[in-house]
Amino acid sequence: MPRHPKKPRRLIADGRAYLWTLRHSHNVADGGRSCCETLTLYPQPAGTGGPLRIVFTEGPGRYVPGGAPLGSGDVGYIQGASLNLHEPGAVRALLDAASTLGWHPEERRVVEIDGWSLLEAAAAARAGATGPTGPKG
Repeated sequence: MPRHPKKPRRLIADGRAYLWTLRHSHNVADGGRSCCETLTLYPQPAGTGGPLRIVFTEGPGRYVPGGAPLGSGDVGYIQGASLNLHEPGAVRALLDAASTLGWHPEERRVVEIDGWSLLEAAAAARAGATGPTGPKG
């Protein structure tokens, strides 16, 4: 049976559990419409830390499609790094990049980070974690 798309998924990283969700939304500003992907990680058990929101908003040289021809969850630079936010490995790479920038899962408040500041490091980590024979590990 397929997974319900709005049900949080579970990720284990460095001995800590997280639930994560991905939501697509639209911003209407100045007569235009831009797409936004928001990846939210919730440290577990509940109450042990505040959520981390990683937000990707469409802009010049960036894509955040809402579906065809690119898949849901794809974000990236028109000519450069990209990730599929439905892939647990991409979520883990973004979590690691956020931690490198100073986010701590024990923080009790909601922290929001511009995903574009993490994308290149996360994509490079993903590229290093996979090779011609598949995932390392």
